[in-house]
Amino acid sequence: MSYSSGRRPTQAPKGYIPGLGRGAAGFVTASDIGPAAARPADNTEGAESSSSSSFVGSRSAELRAAKLSAQKQQQQQQQLRFGVAPAGYVAGAGRGASTYGVDQGSSNGDTTNTAAVPMGGPSEMETSLFARDGQFDDDDDDDDLEADKIYAAIDERMSNKRKRNNNNNNIDNQYSNTNHQSGETSSSIGDQFRQLKSKLAEVTEEQWAAIPDVGDYSLRHKQKRREDVFTPLSDSLLESRSMLSNDATAGGRVSGIAGTTMVSGSFGVDNNTLSSGFKTNLSGLAEARSTVMSMTLDKMSDSISGQTVVDPKGYLTSLSSVKIASAAEVGDVNKARLLLKSVRDTNPKHAPGWIAAARVEEAAGKTVQARKLIVEGCEICPDNEDVWLEAARLHQANDQAKTILAAASRRIPHSVKIWCRASDLESNDADKKAVLRKALEMNPNSVTLWKAAIDLEDEDDAKVLLSVAVEKVPHSVEMWLALARLETYDNARKVLNRARKELPSDRSVWIAAAKLEESQNHGEMVDRIIEKAVRSLDKHEAVVARSQWLQEAETAESAGAPLTSAAIVKCTVGRGVDDEDRQRTWSDDANAALSRGAIATSRAILAHSLATFPSKRSLWLQAVDLERSHGTPSSLDEVLAAASERLPRQEIFWLVRAKEKWMAGDVNASRNILTEAFKANPESEPVWLAAIKLEWENGEIERAEKLLERARERAPTARIYMKSAQFERERQNLNAALNLLEEGISKYPKFAKLYMMGGQCSQQLSKERTSLDRARKFYQQGLQQCPENVVLWILASRLEEHVAEYGAGSTNAGLTKARSILELARLKNPKNDQLWVEAIRLERRAGNDKLAVSLMAKALKECPDSGFLLSENIITAPRVEQKSKSADAIKKCPDDPRVIAAVAALFAGERKNDKARKWFERATAVDSDNGDSWAKLYAFELDAGTKEAQDNVKQRCVSAEPKHGELWCEVAKSVSNRGKSIAEVLEIVSSKILEKLHQ
Repeated sequence: MSYSSGRRPTQAPKGYIPGLGRGAAGFVTASDIGPAAARPADNTEGAESSSSSSFVGSRSAELRAAKLSAQKQQQQQQQLRFGVAPAGYVAGAGRGASTYGVDQGSSNGDTTNTAAVPMGGPSEMETSLFARDGQFDDDDDDDDLEADKIYAAIDERMSNKRKRNNNNNNIDNQYSNTNHQSGETSSSIGDQFRQLKSKLAEVTEEQWAAIPDVGDYSLRHKQKRREDVFTPLSDSLLESRSMLSNDATAGGRVSGIAGTTMVSGSFGVDNNTLSSGFKTNLSGLAEARSTVMSMTLDKMSDSISGQTVVDPKGYLTSLSSVKIASAAEVGDVNKARLLLKSVRDTNPKHAPGWIAAARVEEAAGKTVQARKLIVEGCEICPDNEDVWLEAARLHQANDQAKTILAAASRRIPHSVKIWCRASDLESNDADKKAVLRKALEMNPNSVTLWKAAIDLEDEDDAKVLLSVAVEKVPHSVEMWLALARLETYDNARKVLNRARKELPSDRSVWIAAAKLEESQNHGEMVDRIIEKAVRSLDKHEAVVARSQWLQEAETAESAGAPLTSAAIVKCTVGRGVDDEDRQRTWSDDANAALSRGAIATSRAILAHSLATFPSKRSLWLQAVDLERSHGTPSSLDEVLAAASERLPRQEIFWLVRAKEKWMAGDVNASRNILTEAFKANPESEPVWLAAIKLEWENGEIERAEKLLERARERAPTARIYMKSAQFERERQNLNAALNLLEEGISKYPKFAKLYMMGGQCSQQLSKERTSLDRARKFYQQGLQQCPENVVLWILASRLEEHVAEYGAGSTNAGLTKARSILELARLKNPKNDQLWVEAIRLERRAGNDKLAVSLMAKALKECPDSGFLLSENIITAPRVEQKSKSADAIKKCPDDPRVIAAVAALFAGERKNDKARKWFERATAVDSDNGDSWAKLYAFELDAGTKEAQDNVKQRCVSAEPKHGELWCEVAKSVSNRGKSIAEVLEIVSSKILEKLHQ
């Protein structure tokens, strides 16, 4: 048929299957067949012919016929390939597969066209939707047969399982066979657990006891309680209630639904209506409140006079002090009550249970109940002192405590606590004495009662009581010592002797005897008593550690007995110490005692150490430091004299002693000491220089000049020549100074300070070319001999920077020469921050700020951790960059005093005085020898501090004696400032800092 005409065909050709030419397979659904379709079940051919005749002309019938034809062809091909299956053949039965739904009772075993009988029986087959004459349609044979086989296999498996269970239990064999014959597939729950029940006989008693209790898991505990359901009132009822609002406002009583007074249900808002929409009788509330208040006041009023006893000022305060316990606290109290009640019921003789119960009631505010409980506890536990004491405490407010304690003392007369508590309750001393004496009659061996009784007596009565107490309690050391303190010297000795016999192994009695002798200025007896004490304690095998002896020495010192302390140290400091460890151990002991403030003990330890090791320089220095810090000038001089005598070749002790005498104003004594030092050290440079300085500082110029000449002859050194040149320079004899320097250079060419002084003296001569050349010569020689000396390079560059002042060239030429000298210096001394800082400052003095910034970057790259460079970078940086640069500097050099001082100056510039002061103080603490830090702190206090702070800084600076610092050395070593004190130098440096700051 052609489709070119555009007309669709009304009917498909016979045998046409849609998509069959493209490889699609036809299929037929149940809806295509319909319930009325039927075919004979005799054979396949009959079915095909019947189908063809019944559905001729139907497209679904044609599809079904095509499908059946294809299935038939496929079966024929399989038969041609393998042959026809024999009768009774079951696929897979030879491999042990189940026969599924095949009827086992069939005689001929024909299963080709016979399906398994379903579980429901033939009745279900007859009512099947697609069944006819007890058979299924051929379309559903494959699926239905497969389902039937699966169900049959499940039935067979369950049947086999029941057979195994029934074989294990002989009681149920008949029941099992009956079910199997009848074909029943279900069993009761009891049958399923029958095997498990039989095993219960094997359960032991322990296993039964370990079975947990079954809780109540019913649904009634899982369901949430339904919240109260409120049914809204109807509009009519609300309207009727609103009609009576006037009566409610006027105080009238309105009968509600339940017969009680109700509020109005109107939602209109007027003066007597709450924000919730219901009207409330506010006047009634006010009347009720006033009524309650009047009733409360009536209860508090005086029944006789009718006047109130209420404090009007403290009433509201008392109301606010009432504690309202929360629900959680009440619950905790109730739990504690139950627990403690259980404790009391279980063990009524347990006194802590009664005490805890009473305290719980007291904490809950039930004081009366607490008292009842504790009284009951006293009746049940009458022999426990804690219960009686708790009862006395609870009844202390109503004066029943004395009665309770009296009963307690009769019941437990040997309880010291009860007697002491009873004494404390008495108001006057006479009653307390009576109670304590009664207590001592019952407890004569109680040290506590004796102490309490003695404390109430005066000196005479106390002496009498102590004499009795030492008889009653001879083991109490405190009683013996207290009696000895109250007796005279002779009687005290007798008392201590008796105590020593009673307590031979107690060291306190011996130490008390030594203190007694020291109080009478019997110093020689102190050492004898301590030595005898050590021997006696060793004889009685009383173990006393070395640390305990040292502690006793410190205690004796704090009690004002330094001789006793020294005697204890002398006799016991070496106990248990190895010979090779004695010096180190004793030095550490002295430092530890000094740190605890025991100066006499530390001095005694060092004295014993020096007696054992008289030639140890470190011990002598430690002793000198101790006397200088905590001693007197005379004690310091004694130690220095002993040290000089023991170690005459050590110049430091001679020099320190001479200086101390000089500082004290005794110049002649200082000269005599130096003379003795000359005898012991005739060629000692420090002694010669000290003698020269002594004469020089005191204005004895001729003596100083003669000493210098003798020193150059007898002990010529580079420092002697330098001091000689400095002496002539200060006297303005520059030519003589230069001659001495040239002589010294010829003998000591490696001493750089001679070249420096030579150049400086040449510059001082005049501003002529000859002076310039002579200074250049000194610096050139010095750089050749000492190329590693940075100060020489810096002085040489500064000389070339100022050549224009000598008429030897222009300023630019001098700057170029100075720049080249510094570059050469950096080549020979790489990574030197001083040379970099000098180069940067040179460029800034010349006005080349950009070049200075570039040099700073190079310098920080080469010396990233230099505090000198970082501080210079902070000072010279723009203000907006100073904070960031200071933060970086602190990270890199947190302990550099120059960086810390630079940060402090930054805070001072921002007027953050507290922070600035803190950072300046930190700089001085890190390096107290740096004079620049002290000068900056003093300048800050001058600018923003008080007079007290300024004096404090100056005093601390003088004590520290700084000798270094860029600005400090420049001022202190200037010729014009010779002879100035540290305080004067501090003033000059700080004034220069302030001038530079205010520019």
